[in-house]
Amino acid sequence: MTDDEVYEGLADVTVTETRLSDIDGEAGQLWIAGYPVGKLAANATYPETVHLLLYDRLPDAEELESLEDRLCSYRTLPEPCKDAVVAAAQRGAGPMAALRMGAATATAVEPNDPEADALRLIARLPTITATYWRVLSGEEPLEPRLDLGHAANYLYMLTGEEPTDAQVEGLETYLTAVVDHGLNASTFTARTIVSTESELVSAITGAIGALRGDLHGGAPDLVLEMLEDLEAAPDPRADLEARLAAGERLMGFGHRVYGARDPRAAVLEDAAAAFYEGEDDFFAAAKEIEDIATELLAEHRPDLDLETNVEFYTAVLLSGVGIPPELFTPTFAISRVAGWSAHCLEQLEDNRLIRPRSAFVGEHDREWTPVEER
Repeated sequence: MTDDEVYEGLADVTVTETRLSDIDGEAGQLWIAGYPVGKLAANATYPETVHLLLYDRLPDAEELESLEDRLCSYRTLPEPCKDAVVAAAQRGAGPMAALRMGAATATAVEPNDPEADALRLIARLPTITATYWRVLSGEEPLEPRLDLGHAANYLYMLTGEEPTDAQVEGLETYLTAVVDHGLNASTFTARTIVSTESELVSAITGAIGALRGDLHGGAPDLVLEMLEDLEAAPDPRADLEARLAAGERLMGFGHRVYGARDPRAAVLEDAAAAFYEGEDDFFAAAKEIEDIATELLAEHRPDLDLETNVEFYTAVLLSGVGIPPELFTPTFAISRVAGWSAHCLEQLEDNRLIRPRSAFVGEHDREWTPVEER
């Protein structure tokens, strides 16, 4: 790399080492702390995954119980945080704006401790999201239940009803499947902020801001909207052909880092198949739409491998387990906060300020003109 080379968007530039996740885009593979994502997501609870990312090993039974107890003890929001989230909902703020405000105040009354702050944020993002949603819906927010696990408690706080085992299992699989994914924009943002030796909460708040962008967090709610429209269409194939002919992008297909199918799509497809088995034909409709769209995309763009990405079956699965579409991206953050936190702690282990350079393309030695002569 020479001094005058510019890599737009830092594409293909390696800036750090990590043990947290590895992607083989051409082969369509993803490993989370050494485990294939399919194997981990099919077996691990979310707290087990949190322990794996933070401490580089799966917990034994005693360690898992201890971690779950700590997460439970942190779930209740400090008053400044709750006040900020309630105010955001009462003023009609969007869900990611409310989550950002809540995260920024989530540890405001507690001493700075990066590891403890990581666990506080992991525990509190579900409470923040559920509190926002209840207030926005005109209902009283619910206090966390200490007798429910991480995923079950989130679903309970949203609805006031104890979720089914199938709902919990589906959400657990999702939370683990998307917990970390290389040095994406939000993760890089978090590492950059914490590299300045700012507090971990500042890094997570910045990461949430990055995830809010349409080019990163994506729009699984738009995937759901597309699927529902196509399911109701008299001829889904003709509808898809018309969309492609009009130059529309089919939501939920293709991914920047994969030259093959996104491996998380396979994980979430299996989870959705298990959840919907014998109960609903929405999954079958989604599968049919996927098959037709994949075929048409191969004809329309034979130079690209545009198969389903993580968003496609995120929409199918999260809709089934009872997450409102408006909360799909906040729920993504509820999972990814563990990855962000682990990256921040990893950055701090051997920290160096992240400080890339830019190539200057402006002028030098411009002449100053007084304001009255301009």
